[in-house]
Amino acid sequence: MSTVVLVVFGLVYLGMALGGLPGLALDRTGVALLGGIAMVALGALPFGDAWAAVDMPTIYLLFALMVLSAQLRLAGFYSVMVRRMVVLELTPPALLAVVLLGAGALSAVLTNDVVCLAVTPMLVEGCTRRKLDPLPFLLGLACASNVGSAATLIGNPQNILIGQTMHLPFGRFLLEAGVPALLGLGAIWLVIAAQYRGRWSRQLPLPEVKAPTFSRWQSFKGLAALAVLMVIFLFFHETHRAGAALVCAGVLLLSRRMASREMLALVDWQLLVLFIGLFIVNQAFAHTGEMERALTAMRSVGVDPSHPGWLFVLSAVLSNLVSNVPATMLLLPAAMHGNFAIPVGPVLALSSTLAGNLFIVGSIANIIVVTAAKPLGVEINFRTHARTGIPVTLVTLAIAAGWLWAMGSG
Repeated sequence: MSTVVLVVFGLVYLGMALGGLPGLALDRTGVALLGGIAMVALGALPFGDAWAAVDMPTIYLLFALMVLSAQLRLAGFYSVMVRRMVVLELTPPALLAVVLLGAGALSAVLTNDVVCLAVTPMLVEGCTRRKLDPLPFLLGLACASNVGSAATLIGNPQNILIGQTMHLPFGRFLLEAGVPALLGLGAIWLVIAAQYRGRWSRQLPLPEVKAPTFSRWQSFKGLAALAVLMVIFLFFHETHRAGAALVCAGVLLLSRRMASREMLALVDWQLLVLFIGLFIVNQAFAHTGEMERALTAMRSVGVDPSHPGWLFVLSAVLSNLVSNVPATMLLLPAAMHGNFAIPVGPVLALSSTLAGNLFIVGSIANIIVVTAAKPLGVEINFRTHARTGIPVTLVTLAIAAGWLWAMGSG
């Protein structure tokens, strides 16, 4: 049975690395789901154990935040915010700074993938009206959404998982990760402003962008729910996060104007299924004892995944091989067994998230920006993204490593 589990586990993470399995019409979510089904069907995990393997508070919190983001998107909040932003009488470098700060701040408290999906079309439209090249602003949006999301325990899926699994205090994590995230936004500005100096203008056909009609009341409801959650996250125990978020999501769904069908259609069910499948696959793998043997073998050659330094490097590398969510799920068990001065929660969160800017496939946020911009006449190819993504990743990882080392030695 152990051999079968290892084969399934290997195929699942091969699918995570390739984005699917050769010859099959499967993406990462399909691979993870089939992997989970195989583990149960083959008897590697009984049904009860498979269900228990899924960290439901993480799923609840992720779902609830997606509902909150859907509320703001359908209320036209993102659209009106971007349109007001791009008409500011600012120079292109100053406008870039505003876009970076806005994207980073929104991604810190809302799911960064949803932010990119809602903001990209409006940003292309606004830049085109001003006869500005949308490319540097879109690259900034993608990079800033990743870097900004690293600042909090709700900014992205892997941070949510880390916070729930390791029971990390929201406020303390913000202090530990917020500084390198803020400095990272400055680093993004420096890289892009230097690369596009004197090349901000571009004439493009004005795209036809359909945006939700702005509703002041519905936007207020969404922002009020977000404010309530921030207070609960900051001042109450972490065990209340998922329940409070679900209650807020339920209140938002109780609406006479906003159709629940439309809101639930914006929930990223694919991501939730990916989480569930990987929880089951990883639990079945853990039951074989191979994980402990692998960790022992790694430590025997001087590589200890529970050590903050090695964890930082392994997380950054794995995040670009299998994507940051699977990499985080794979490294979490080892990270939780560490006992070092440097907090391993921020180490894993910062390294896995910041590494996502390296290439387009490094994070879902990058893919969303590239995919959403193409029908609007703006193409971001692998080389164009890498030209910005590689220096941004190296600089932001260096900033994070220096900050974490300073905290551990201070």
